[in-house]
Amino acid sequence: MRKMTSAYANKMLRSLEEDKSYWVNKENESNTYVAAVNEEPVIPEYDYAEVAAKIGEIDEKICVIKHAVNLNNAMARVKVGEKEMSVDTILIRMAQLNKRKAVLDYMRKQLPKSREEVRYLSRNAVPEYRYINYDLDLIKKEYGRVSESIMEMQMALDQYNQTVLFEVDI
Repeated sequence: MRKMTSAYANKMLRSLEEDKSYWVNKENESNTYVAAVNEEPVIPEYDYAEVAAKIGEIDEKICVIKHAVNLNNAMARVKVGEKEMSVDTILIRMAQLNKRKAVLDYMRKQLPKSREEVRYLSRNAVPEYRYINYDLDLIKKEYGRVSESIMEMQMALDQYNQTVLFEVDI
């Protein structure tokens, strides 16, 4: 049993993925070779059992760490403003708010009135205008509120990920 923070667990996962990539690449480069008919072949060093065992060990560690992170994310409570939320709920809510923020960002950049492009060729074409159908100031305020909510959640999550320890069975 080992204690670690989410930040450390994620760094450990990245390191394990790099190690796994090394062994997978080694296997891809070494499991076959090419030789001409009248040539002494250069056979790369390759032991399937060794490579498979290393990849298996790494995959097992990855599973254990990810499971511990997932359990922690589901069970741990983090104070965000006046509310307490689980880490996984914070992550879900932040994704939702980021999508909403993108919509609001588009809306806040619109002009109250803009000329439409002419889609047809006609001498008597009457110009068309596009008008916003919302209160631009309200959208700008809502964009700021959503941005602030995301930032508040991210700050609480960052502090949690850097400081709170949980157990990993490795």
